[in-house]
Amino acid sequence: MKAMMERDSASAALGMVVETDEPGRAVVRMPVRDDMLNGFAITHGGLVFALADTAFAIACNEDERVTVAQGADITFLASTTAGQTLTATAVRRSRAGRSGLYDVTVTDESGTVVAEMRGRSLATDRPRPVIDRADTP
Repeated sequence: MKAMMERDSASAALGMVVETDEPGRAVVRMPVRDDMLNGFAITHGGLVFALADTAFAIACNEDERVTVAQGADITFLASTTAGQTLTATAVRRSRAGRSGLYDVTVTDESGTVVAEMRGRSLATDRPRPVIDRADTP
């Protein structure tokens, strides 16, 4: 697993599990808990976006450059609720120079598409953070 995810406490707190971590492709799943629901008892859109964004981040950090999001757009297509499991699959569509374009599909456990996200990435000149192995579980 990438060092980036070893220090991603936000994704860990949401219960995300990385299933696939390949250059230009990632699959991440997340169980929906009661504390992830909005006032209508459906999964909060921000948490669906967080799942998609995590898969996007893994897929676009495919070399030694620190790559960040330039922007992203999401369309919500179906609602989910507690007890369901969401899976985000991110795939590179294009990468040229410092810019990349990635599509992320979020599905529920039955394969129903819950959301589609398109992310735009930018490779930076930032140094990768040093990870203190004593701080990781």
